[in-house]
Amino acid sequence: MRREVHSQVVDPKSMPWIPVGPGEHVKPLHILKDGGARILLLRLNPGTLVPRHRHLGEVHTFHLSGHRKLLETGEVIRPGDYVFEPAGNVDSWVALEGEPVVVSIVAYGAMEYLDENDRVVRRDTSESLLETYLRYCAQHGLIPSDLSARPEETRDSVAESPDVSSGTAASAPPGVRTAARTWCDIE
Repeated sequence: MRREVHSQVVDPKSMPWIPVGPGEHVKPLHILKDGGARILLLRLNPGTLVPRHRHLGEVHTFHLSGHRKLLETGEVIRPGDYVFEPAGNVDSWVALEGEPVVVSIVAYGAMEYLDENDRVVRRDTSESLLETYLRYCAQHGLIPSDLSARPEETRDSVAESPDVSSGTAASAPPGVRTAARTWCDIE
């Protein structure tokens, strides 16, 4: 039988911001099982510095709010700007004063933080983001959603139909709804 595939809607407003460093928070939206990509929202408080780092895969960012300055070029990124970072790109930036910076990110491959001698001091990957998310949920008594679920994994067949009144499908795994995905459901 042919499988029916549906979009998977995520409601970031219902998700907590997970602290990952001083003034730095993330909301992981999805982690691709194949290819090592991660899709997330990043929020930085004004004045927060993102230290020098290298991307091992390409990165696509869409700037949602606040202003940030790329330290290597002096360019100021504003809401509505799109930035493409090719694999191998090394940069650092700072969130400027005013409102927090919020950026939507699609990142492929690892990101390596570098010291002044270009030695790797920390490495972030899709797997480390997933570990951070699961640890945060465990520490706060939250039931984690499956961030790597594909839409076709949330429904079994064409014969199923969603319960329109509740927005859920009978076969959907915990934390996934046909109309929207929950982030961490409180037990």
